[in-house]
Amino acid sequence: MADRDGPLADCPDSALVPPGPEPRCPVDITLAALSGRWTPLVLREFLRRGRATYSELSAALPALSDKVLSDRLAQLTAAGVVERHRTPGWPPRVHYLLTSRGRELEPVVRGMWEWGAARGDAGPGR
Repeated sequence: MADRDGPLADCPDSALVPPGPEPRCPVDITLAALSGRWTPLVLREFLRRGRATYSELSAALPALSDKVLSDRLAQLTAAGVVERHRTPGWPPRVHYLLTSRGRELEPVVRGMWEWGAARGDAGPGR
């Protein structure tokens, strides 16, 4: 029997539908915004900086390929987590700015940081 006294006990069963084309469960909605191996780390950089250029993000996350970084920026922009701003002129300059919706994800990333920090010495799966 499931524990109905846990932290998500008040979550209605109607919200706990299997993932479909459009997420409905609040956990699934959050995962959709943060999906992809590198997305939380890109978000971490925005939470540290507030705004960043592509070059700054690339330097902060050197293991990321250009394609993956471009994909993650497009994903976070589509989710309303960051905004893309282009400055007119030549050469064109682009910077990305964390939105208020993106700042709302700080407790999620902080929780990931704290959980990982507490287990960092244990190694994967321990």
